[in-house]
This record gives sequence, C-alpha cells and structure tokens, in this order.
Amino acid sequence: MDLEKQPQKPVAPAEPAPVAPAGPAPAPGAPGDSLRASDADRDRIADILRDALAEGRIDAEEHSERIDAVYRAKTVGELEPIVRDLPAGTRPRQAPDPAYAYGPEDTSGPADNLVAVFSSTTRKGRWRVSRRTNAFSLFGNIEIDLTEALFAQRLTTINATSIFGNVEVRVPENISLRGNGTGIFGNFEVVAMEAADPQAPLVVINGYSVFGNVEARPKRGKWITDLQNQLRKHLGH
Repeated sequence: MDLEKQPQKPVAPAEPAPVAPAGPAPAPGAPGDSLRASDADRDRIADILRDALAEGRIDAEEHSERIDAVYRAKTVGELEPIVRDLPAGTRPRQAPDPAYAYGPEDTSGPADNLVAVFSSTTRKGRWRVSRRTNAFSLFGNIEIDLTEALFAQRLTTINATSIFGNVEVRVPENISLRGNGTGIFGNFEVVAMEAADPQAPLVVINGYSVFGNVEARPKRGKWITDLQNQLRKHLGH
C-alpha cells in the first residue's frame, strides 16, 4: 500500500543581512592638497619668504630658489612645503599691515633735475623721490642712491643721459627695477628685477649714453623695509 505523500510547506527565502552604510573613502592626502593654487595663495607664500629673508632665516640665493618654486607650483599641496620650516608657514598667517602706502598720483608735479657738467652731483640719504627725475651728465658724474629714499608714488621714472660722463643709480634689493635705453660707443646697463611684493615701488630707467655710462643695479644688503621699521620706531608706532 502506497503511503500518501504529504504536501511540503514552501520555505521562505532568508532575509539578507542589513548592510552598514559605507563611509567616505579616505583622501590620499591632506584636505585641499589637490586644490589648484590661486594668485592669492602664491602671494601669501611669497610674503612669508620675504619676511624670512628680511629676518635672516634664509639667504638671498635660497629666497630666489623658493620664489621660483612658488610660481611653478600648480596646487596648494605644492606650496605649503616651501615654507613648512618657517615660523609663519606652520600657522595661519594673519593679514599683514600694508607695506607701502602711497598718496594720490601726482601727474602734474615738477620733475627733479640733476645736472653735472665737468662736475659731480650726488643725491642720497633720506629724501622724497619725485615722480620723474631727469639726470644729465656731460664730462661729469651723477650718483642717485635710492636705498634710503621715501617713495611717495609706486612708479618712479629716471631719464638718464650721459655724454662722456657717468650716471649711476642704486636701489634697494626688494623693489622692482626695469630699464629701456641705448649705449652708443658707451654702456647702458640696468639689472632688471621684480619684487616679490606686487605693491613694492617700481623704478624705471630710460635714456642713452654716448661715450659714457648709465648703470642701475641693487645695492646689496639694503632693504626698504629696514627704513620703514626705523620710521615706525621713531614715530612710536
């Protein structure tokens, strides 16, 4: 006698175990390292390097190398290591006081004229630089020393003419210097440089020399900020 087959109850499928929500994937580096660097980011690092050079923490050669690296950097992650060993590079940098404060541009002011004919003329020390200076040397010598000068405007133009003579211009190391001129059987030499601070004074040398010499270059060890610090102490600021 065959046994009657009993119907089997259907087996309910097992419920899947709850899956924990996945957390954010760990970043390969610090936050913001891959962020593209802006001009403001580069200027901030350049300011730190400028202060370090003024305080003697790095020398001029190392400052030049690091500044080159700053303006080659494409991301914030490439900028930060450049100043990691400097005090301001390890903490948030406070907004500095403006390094230079210029008055309104005076386009109508008289030019400062320096003339040396079979003689010598020197302008140096603490003096206020005119917006435009004309220097003419004929069988003479003119020396213009701007290392302790007060700049009332950002752009200063010096028109230099030397005929069988000599015109020499000396500027601080941390300003911008540019030139445009010609030497005819003579020498016209301007050691062009760009300051790290975009607001630093700019001196432009124009002119020519005939059987003479026109020369403009930075004076080593002279910094315009040194004078500004002395003025602040003198005024009690």
